[in-house]
Amino acid sequence: MDKRIRKSAAMLLLSLMLSACNGGSGGNGGNGDTPQQPESSTPPSSTGETAQPAALPYEAPLTGIKLEKTADARPIVVMINNFAAARPQSGLTNADVIWEVLAEGGITRLIAVFQSTSALTETIGPVRSIRPYLIDIGDSYGAVLAHAGASNDGYAILQRQGKPYLDEISNAGSYFWRSKDRKAPHNLYSSLEQLRTGAEKKKYSLDKQVPPYTFAEAGSTEAGVAASDITISFLLKNYNVGYLYDAASGLYKRSISGKPHIDMNNNEQLSGTNLVVLGADHKTLDNEGRLAVDLTSGGSAILFQRGKAVEAEWVRAPDGMIRIIKNGAELPFVPGKTFFHIVPNKPTFESHVSWVQT
Repeated sequence: MDKRIRKSAAMLLLSLMLSACNGGSGGNGGNGDTPQQPESSTPPSSTGETAQPAALPYEAPLTGIKLEKTADARPIVVMINNFAAARPQSGLTNADVIWEVLAEGGITRLIAVFQSTSALTETIGPVRSIRPYLIDIGDSYGAVLAHAGASNDGYAILQRQGKPYLDEISNAGSYFWRSKDRKAPHNLYSSLEQLRTGAEKKKYSLDKQVPPYTFAEAGSTEAGVAASDITISFLLKNYNVGYLYDAASGLYKRSISGKPHIDMNNNEQLSGTNLVVLGADHKTLDNEGRLAVDLTSGGSAILFQRGKAVEAEWVRAPDGMIRIIKNGAELPFVPGKTFFHIVPNKPTFESHVSWVQT
């Protein structure tokens, strides 16, 4: 063979060998006849492009919402004025749970349970007085009770039974303030920061654990009938409560007397993921219209969640909490905020709640 031919063949072979060592041709100095092979079909984990966010490790006991830090604070339960002149109230969007129950004269009172929120400095109120059955609700959470005044029976329970309470009138006035924007008695406010400071000064335990609710797994729900437009009646028409279900958010938007119920702190409409209506026996005690409400015997209940109405029962559980059951098992809540409504059993429980599917 001619030396020049052998030299050319050797150079061609060397060139092909170098091209193979460099991962093929095309983009690395080759002639482009051989497609370049990808280095890897899976992106490196160090880029974070396919990494899933880590699940938050803790769960709020009363909302089931996942948190970065454990929610171990003792609940603070605040008696909130729901008289028309007291609306819009402040701070209700930060409550884990809200109860609505009749007071004297057919008006209702709101009992706001604060446990997992970090909004310690935001205004809460207007704050109003407490009654024995309101003490019972707050006490079921092991809470410190915040209020302004009480009935004689209420003071007897608070003082004789050694309840942890912060009363603007009798023992904790410096932890509340009056707003100049409203007339008394609809202008008394506080904050979680002030109330927790007051509880600490009075040496109330601040780390008493609240019994948790049971929460549903993602996507699961109890079978029920469609219910997206709900009306709850107490005694007076201007205390009728309405909820419209928003399927996109999974929230029930609250209105009262036909108007959106707003939190004055942020102008947001109150909303919840779970609504409970429960029936209880009510008894009028005196000419002032003060009531006794039976929160022990249990009775009929309806749970609204994910656009469905589920007929159930309520019981006072051994841990002191009111729980919703069906066929002997507790119904789980959807993670989020819950509104409870206590309505009279007379004339009938069913006469106080209605709904339609819009």
